Amino acid sequence: MKADRYGNYNELARHEIEGMDFKRTVLRRSLSPVAVIAPHGGGIESRTSEIARAIAAEDFNLYLFEGIKRRGNYAALHVTSRRFDEPLCLELLSICSYVVAIHGCVGREERVLLGGLDHSLKAKVAAGLRHAGIDVQFDGHHFQATDPINICNRGQSSKGLQLELTKALRRGANALRVARAVRTVLLRL
Repeated sequence: MKADRYGNYNELARHEIEGMDFKRTVLRRSLSPVAVIAPHGGGIESRTSEIARAIAAEDFNLYLFEGIKRRGNYAALHVTSRRFDEPLCLELLSICSYVVAIHGCVGREERVLLGGLDHSLKAKVAAGLRHAGIDVQFDGHHFQATDPINICNRGQSSKGLQLELTKALRRGANALRVARAVRTVLLRL
């Protein structure tokens, strides 16, 4: 995989134009301790924004960083999760106990790769996804998200959950099953 063009948000913002190249969305739900985020939304990692919106609905805080270029969004706008430091996102996470980050990865099999430091939430979401008939993988993948500065681990509790959805899953009808299963778990917190 190629290295990111920019090492952090400030670098990106100096070279890319908000409203033309990317957009940021923050929807606050004042009573919710949960933030659902898609830091690589829009054209960066396809359908992650839609899945994050479906999980958050009207119940949970939502943050989206979306690539809106005609093409080349990933190459131009992807900032890896451990360097993702966009200020609106960090501000939202500072008031949330639970962070759920939605990402996309390659893969022809419909699968969710789980990572992050919130092991309890990870186990609950894994059980919910399996109950919904979704294939889940904990280990043996490159998306463990165990770095404390990974964006999913930057909420109040300093631990979060990262879901990497394969391309096959994001493009298929089961993406909404994933969203429903994750919502069900989060509504029980």
